Amino acid sequence: MSINSESGASLPIIDLSLLAGTDHQRQQLAQSLADACLHTGFFYVSHHGISETLIKRVFEESQALFSLPGADKEAINKSFSKANRGYEPLKGQTLEPGSPPDLKEGFYIGEELDNSDPRVEAGRFNMGANQWPRTLADFRGTMMEYFQGMNELSGRIMEALALSLGLDEDFFADFCRQPLSTLRLLHYPPQPPNPAPGEKGCGAHTDFGGITVLLLDDKPGLQVWDAKADEWINAEPISGTFVVNLGDMIARWTNDRYRSTLHRVVNTSGAERYSVPFFFTGNPDHEVSCLPTCLDEGDQPHYPPTTVEAHLMDMYRRTYA
Repeated sequence: MSINSESGASLPIIDLSLLAGTDHQRQQLAQSLADACLHTGFFYVSHHGISETLIKRVFEESQALFSLPGADKEAINKSFSKANRGYEPLKGQTLEPGSPPDLKEGFYIGEELDNSDPRVEAGRFNMGANQWPRTLADFRGTMMEYFQGMNELSGRIMEALALSLGLDEDFFADFCRQPLSTLRLLHYPPQPPNPAPGEKGCGAHTDFGGITVLLLDDKPGLQVWDAKADEWINAEPISGTFVVNLGDMIARWTNDRYRSTLHRVVNTSGAERYSVPFFFTGNPDHEVSCLPTCLDEGDQPHYPPTTVEAHLMDMYRRTYA
């Protein structure tokens, strides 16, 4: 099953339960995933193991957060955090250069680390304590339960990616150890009737890191650029699935064989829209160098070796300089 545009371009649905299937089923999974990663780097995953009850709670708590009075949200503004955690106001980010600020507000959550953690003491990138809304009693517990579940799901997706690249299933095991992950809650108000030129919920961009696992509500808005079809694909919400896309680091790791693709959000639903991306970037110390199955005889790597942390810091410098 896939979602089609008018030209027939599509995003496939990958059944993660096939990871535990027969050799033939695992080969089917690997081939389907490879095709998606070579084409757009975007796909849906089904049979992911995250309960619908938890997903419902995440949306309820997210809506409650963004419904708080402005002063309550500003009290946990991410400008107060050395680890980029907390609230980001409406129009607080511009992802597409030359366009108006994005019509969204957000909230950033990471691994909960206090000041005694050696990684925090060493000043490691984006590591530290979260900020939490004081008036939402169930918010922290819900988000940390979901955060842990998404780390585990991301590890399974990395196993599937390893198979798709002709590698052992556990090839990325060290990459998945103590990962640098970010959970981001997003709220998009309706697109204004007369938007400024280029104004949209989220400007066209690629993601920096490893994989992004995106939870959508029932409102359309996500669009993915299909270079082959030369058009934007509408990634419609599909109940029981997540949308997954590859980040710039995976493109680098695969010598640009797998794609990190432009995507954007235009909330034309006429209603409030919520989404929850989970950015799985991996172990900050893990080396990222051209994978052995992505270098043909006589070819050279497009990029020198780096680490996850060095790659991220470089991408942040380019974006926020």
